[in-house]
Amino acid sequence: MSVATPSERLQGTVDVLILKTLAWKPMHGYAIAQFLAERSRGELAVEGAALYQGLHRLERKKLVRSRWGESDTGRRVRLYSLTAEGKAQLAEEADGWKRYADAVARVLSLRSSNA
Repeated sequence: MSVATPSERLQGTVDVLILKTLAWKPMHGYAIAQFLAERSRGELAVEGAALYQGLHRLERKKLVRSRWGESDTGRRVRLYSLTAEGKAQLAEEADGWKRYADAVARVLSLRSSNA
């Protein structure tokens, strides 16, 4: 079993957050960043280079597709949406993240004589 590097973990986190966001509806980059900030109550900020690198990485993997469209304000924007492969990847990744978060929560909830 290989251990993910911090960079790979960060990329994986950004990727699954983008996939989950696009599961709601197609969005442009700024809307994705806003959605994540709002849904995480400001705890997660995925913006700028990290966001667009993630979108391009997911597009290269054919998990996301893009097309030109119009924003709510009428501006021409690149809209991103999930592909069938992206939906399948999201289901797999979300399950893995839930197991991981549950495991971490179990360890953190342990009481010790030093805590």
